Amino acid sequence: MELLPVDRFRQTLEVVGREAKHLEFSQGRLFQHDIDAAWVQSLEQYPELGERLEAFVSRFGRMQDTIADKLLPRWLLALAETPGSLIEVLNRAERLGVVESTERWLQARKLRNRLIHDYMVDPAAFAADLHLAREFTDMLLKTYARIREFAEARMQQS
Repeated sequence: MELLPVDRFRQTLEVVGREAKHLEFSQGRLFQHDIDAAWVQSLEQYPELGERLEAFVSRFGRMQDTIADKLLPRWLLALAETPGSLIEVLNRAERLGVVESTERWLQARKLRNRLIHDYMVDPAAFAADLHLAREFTDMLLKTYARIREFAEARMQQS
């Protein structure tokens, strides 16, 4: 038996809720440190810090992907709308007030790609990107909270 769109949305919302908790945990552990170029260069000497970094970057990318590729389209389907391309989905979510800015979301997506592919090529730039990821993490968490609030208020979801 195939799930109804609202049920798929509800399940995905629960997944993103768990991802949010894991991302917040990783963010807190990583940013206990003063992250700068010297810190990035020291990662080779301190593999446990590298694991914290990897966990944060992985969780940042995963939550971003789950929200953009699954949660938002399923949310629109639950609202009886037809999701389109990523840009169309983000634009619609922005108009409905759950995404603060499509442009910032796309910037976060590019950042995710840099964090994964340009890993520590330039320690100063990588450190700056980590601080930017911290800002975008707040955006992801707020997006999740807004979708959850929307669902609770207008879709009788809890």
